[in-house]
Amino acid sequence: MYRRHMPDLGVELSLRPIDRRRDLALFHGWMNQKRVDFFWDMAKTMDELDAYLAEQEADPHTVGVIGAVDDEPAAYFEFYWAKEDRLGAHYEAQDYDRGWHGLIGNPRFLGRARTLAWFRSLTHYLFLDEPRTLRIVGEPRATHVKMLSYCDDVAYDQVKEFDFPHKRAMLVMCRRERFFRDVPI
Repeated sequence: MYRRHMPDLGVELSLRPIDRRRDLALFHGWMNQKRVDFFWDMAKTMDELDAYLAEQEADPHTVGVIGAVDDEPAAYFEFYWAKEDRLGAHYEAQDYDRGWHGLIGNPRFLGRARTLAWFRSLTHYLFLDEPRTLRIVGEPRATHVKMLSYCDDVAYDQVKEFDFPHKRAMLVMCRRERFFRDVPI
Protein backbone atom coordinates (compact mmCIF):
# COMPACT_ATOMS: atom_id res chain seq x y z
CA MET A 1 0.00 0.00 0.00
CA TYR A 2 2.80 2.39 0.96
CA ARG A 3 6.56 2.28 1.38
CA ARG A 4 8.77 5.15 2.45
CA HIS A 5 12.45 5.50 3.31
CA MET A 6 13.09 7.53 6.47
CA PRO A 7 16.64 8.86 6.06
CA ASP A 8 16.69 10.41 9.54
CA LEU A 9 16.09 6.95 11.07
CA GLY A 10 17.87 4.87 8.42
CA VAL A 11 14.82 2.61 8.00
CA GLU A 12 12.00 1.97 5.58
CA LEU A 13 8.39 2.10 6.78
CA SER A 14 5.72 0.19 4.91
CA LEU A 15 2.01 -0.56 5.13
CA ARG A 16 0.09 -3.61 3.95
CA PRO A 17 -3.46 -4.82 4.57
CA ILE A 18 -3.78 -7.07 7.59
CA ASP A 19 -4.46 -10.71 6.72
CA ARG A 20 -6.33 -12.16 9.66
CA ARG A 21 -5.34 -15.73 8.81
CA ARG A 22 -1.63 -14.89 8.63
CA ASP A 23 -1.50 -12.07 11.22
CA LEU A 24 -3.94 -13.24 13.91
CA ALA A 25 -1.29 -14.54 16.34
CA LEU A 26 0.72 -11.33 15.95
CA PHE A 27 -2.40 -9.17 16.41
CA HIS A 28 -3.42 -11.22 19.46
CA GLY A 29 0.01 -10.80 21.04
CA TRP A 30 -0.03 -7.05 20.51
CA MET A 31 -3.57 -6.53 21.78
CA ASN A 32 -2.80 -8.51 24.93
CA GLN A 33 0.11 -6.29 25.99
CA LYS A 34 -0.84 -4.23 29.05
CA ARG A 35 0.32 -0.93 27.52
CA VAL A 36 -1.78 -1.58 24.39
CA ASP A 37 -4.83 -2.86 26.27
CA PHE A 38 -4.87 0.31 28.39
CA PHE A 39 -5.85 2.32 25.30
CA TRP A 40 -7.52 -0.28 23.08
CA ASP A 41 -9.33 -2.37 25.72
CA MET A 42 -9.05 -5.44 23.48
CA ALA A 43 -7.09 -8.01 25.50
CA LYS A 44 -9.22 -10.84 24.14
CA THR A 45 -8.94 -14.44 23.03
CA MET A 46 -7.76 -15.40 19.54
CA ASP A 47 -11.33 -16.34 18.58
CA GLU A 48 -12.68 -12.97 19.74
CA LEU A 49 -9.97 -11.07 17.89
CA ASP A 50 -10.51 -13.19 14.77
CA ALA A 51 -14.19 -12.19 14.90
CA TYR A 52 -13.16 -8.53 15.32
CA LEU A 53 -10.88 -8.70 12.27
CA ALA A 54 -13.57 -10.50 10.25
CA GLU A 55 -15.97 -7.68 11.10
CA GLN A 56 -13.33 -5.15 10.00
CA GLU A 57 -12.88 -6.97 6.67
CA ALA A 58 -16.62 -6.71 6.02
CA ASP A 59 -16.80 -3.01 6.93
CA PRO A 60 -16.29 -0.80 3.85
CA HIS A 61 -15.49 2.30 5.90
CA THR A 62 -12.49 0.79 7.74
CA VAL A 63 -9.23 -0.81 6.60
CA GLY A 64 -6.88 -2.60 9.00
CA VAL A 65 -3.17 -2.53 8.14
CA ILE A 66 0.14 -3.83 9.45
CA GLY A 67 2.95 -1.31 9.61
CA ALA A 68 6.49 -2.64 9.23
CA VAL A 69 9.97 -1.27 9.84
CA ASP A 70 12.40 -2.71 7.30
CA ASP A 71 9.73 -5.37 6.59
CA GLU A 72 9.53 -6.46 10.25
CA PRO A 73 5.95 -6.14 11.59
CA ALA A 74 5.88 -3.29 14.09
CA ALA A 75 2.41 -1.76 14.31
CA TYR A 76 -1.29 -2.05 13.60
CA PHE A 77 -3.38 0.80 12.18
CA GLU A 78 -7.01 1.26 11.21
CA PHE A 79 -7.91 3.80 8.55
CA TYR A 80 -11.51 4.95 8.41
CA TRP A 81 -13.87 7.34 6.68
CA ALA A 82 -14.78 9.77 9.43
CA LYS A 83 -18.31 10.57 8.30
CA GLU A 84 -19.32 6.91 8.67
CA ASP A 85 -17.40 6.45 11.92
CA ARG A 86 -18.67 7.18 15.44
CA LEU A 87 -16.48 10.31 15.34
CA GLY A 88 -18.52 11.78 12.48
CA ALA A 89 -21.41 12.61 14.81
CA HIS A 90 -19.17 14.85 16.96
CA TYR A 91 -18.17 17.46 14.37
CA GLU A 92 -19.18 18.69 10.91
CA ALA A 93 -17.65 15.81 8.97
CA GLN A 94 -16.95 16.29 5.29
CA ASP A 95 -17.39 13.47 2.77
CA TYR A 96 -13.69 12.66 2.36
CA ASP A 97 -12.42 13.22 5.90
CA ARG A 98 -10.25 10.31 7.00
CA GLY A 99 -9.10 9.14 10.39
CA TRP A 100 -6.82 6.52 11.86
CA HIS A 101 -6.20 4.57 15.04
CA GLY A 102 -2.86 2.98 15.77
CA LEU A 103 -0.60 1.07 18.07
CA ILE A 104 3.07 0.16 18.07
CA GLY A 105 2.90 -3.53 18.94
CA ASN A 106 6.56 -4.45 18.67
CA PRO A 107 8.28 -2.79 21.67
CA ARG A 108 11.60 -2.65 19.74
CA PHE A 109 10.07 0.14 17.66
CA LEU A 110 8.83 2.42 20.43
CA GLY A 111 10.22 5.91 20.87
CA ARG A 112 9.40 9.48 19.97
CA ALA A 113 11.36 9.66 16.70
CA ARG A 114 9.80 6.45 15.34
CA THR A 115 6.31 7.38 16.49
CA LEU A 116 6.60 10.78 14.80
CA ALA A 117 7.79 9.03 11.63
CA TRP A 118 4.62 6.91 11.71
CA PHE A 119 2.43 9.97 12.32
CA ARG A 120 3.95 11.76 9.33
CA SER A 121 3.80 8.67 7.12
CA LEU A 122 0.22 7.71 7.98
CA THR A 123 -1.02 11.23 7.41
CA HIS A 124 0.95 11.43 4.16
CA TYR A 125 -0.47 8.11 2.97
CA LEU A 126 -4.08 9.11 3.73
CA PHE A 127 -3.72 12.38 1.84
CA LEU A 128 -2.13 10.58 -1.14
CA ASP A 129 -4.66 7.75 -1.09
CA GLU A 130 -7.61 10.07 -1.72
CA PRO A 131 -6.86 13.44 -3.33
CA ARG A 132 -10.27 14.78 -2.25
CA THR A 133 -9.37 14.27 1.42
CA LEU A 134 -8.73 17.70 2.89
CA ARG A 135 -8.72 16.72 6.58
CA ILE A 136 -7.38 13.87 8.68
CA VAL A 137 -9.05 13.58 12.08
CA GLY A 138 -8.60 11.64 15.28
CA GLU A 139 -9.97 11.29 18.77
CA PRO A 140 -7.27 10.48 21.33
CA ARG A 141 -8.01 10.66 25.05
CA ALA A 142 -8.11 14.30 26.09
CA THR A 143 -5.67 13.45 28.90
CA HIS A 144 -3.17 11.57 26.71
CA VAL A 145 -0.50 14.28 26.81
CA LYS A 146 2.10 12.28 24.87
CA MET A 147 -0.29 11.54 21.98
CA LEU A 148 -1.42 15.16 21.85
CA SER A 149 2.21 16.30 21.68
CA TYR A 150 2.72 14.03 18.65
CA CYS A 151 -0.35 15.61 17.08
CA ASP A 152 1.08 19.09 17.65
CA ASP A 153 4.37 18.08 15.99
CA VAL A 154 2.63 16.82 12.84
CA ALA A 155 0.24 19.77 12.24
CA TYR A 156 -2.85 18.30 13.92
CA ASP A 157 -4.86 21.06 15.62
CA GLN A 158 -6.66 20.34 18.87
CA VAL A 159 -10.22 21.33 17.96
CA LYS A 160 -12.40 20.46 20.94
CA GLU A 161 -13.00 18.02 23.78
CA PHE A 162 -16.06 15.79 23.70
CA ASP A 163 -17.40 12.64 25.33
CA PHE A 164 -17.59 9.12 24.01
CA PRO A 165 -19.23 6.54 26.30
CA HIS A 166 -15.79 5.12 27.16
CA LYS A 167 -13.60 8.25 27.30
CA ARG A 168 -13.26 12.00 27.22
CA ALA A 169 -11.74 12.63 23.78
CA MET A 170 -9.98 15.45 21.98
CA LEU A 171 -10.94 16.03 18.36
CA VAL A 172 -7.70 16.58 16.46
CA MET A 173 -7.58 17.65 12.82
CA CYS A 174 -4.82 17.95 10.23
CA ARG A 175 -5.58 20.02 7.16
CA ARG A 176 -4.01 19.01 3.84
CA GLU A 177 -2.64 22.47 3.02
CA ARG A 178 -0.99 22.89 6.42
CA PHE A 179 0.46 19.38 6.41
CA PHE A 180 2.18 19.77 3.04
CA ARG A 181 3.33 23.28 3.95
CA ASP A 182 4.59 22.70 7.52
CA VAL A 183 5.54 19.04 7.94
CA PRO A 184 8.85 17.83 6.53
CA ILE A 185 8.23 14.65 4.57
